[in-house]
Amino acid sequence: MTRFELFDSVKLTEAIALTDGGTAPPGTLGAVVEVFKEGEAYMVELFGDWVKYDAAENFVPANRQDAESFLETLAVEMVYPHQLQLVKPVEETAGVRARLAAVLDELSEDLLTEVQDFAEFLLQKRQRVK
Repeated sequence: MTRFELFDSVKLTEAIALTDGGTAPPGTLGAVVEVFKEGEAYMVELFGDWVKYDAAENFVPANRQDAESFLETLAVEMVYPHQLQLVKPVEETAGVRARLAAVLDELSEDLLTEVQDFAEFLLQKRQRVK
């Protein structure tokens, strides 16, 4: 079974029914936003076309190169590993800070305190070197 990581870029290998109706076809791009039971299932934000807001604040089709454009979210759905294919791993799409923030969200308060203590130690060490 393929294991995907939080924020991996993925695409659907088969059509899936959307909770609010309709279907996302094979090839629909998405991002893993939650991992369930060590990869038995994933919550995936599924994306549609490039859009932007018009003057009335409605979505209108847009070009990817347009600075105001973004990918429209079709849905956020539970998807199983056999329904997904990796497009790009998180290491290629998210910076260290985003990956660290995701890890921090999973830690207990005790472990967060240890991380904070270590980060403060690193800052103090850096200041002594200057």
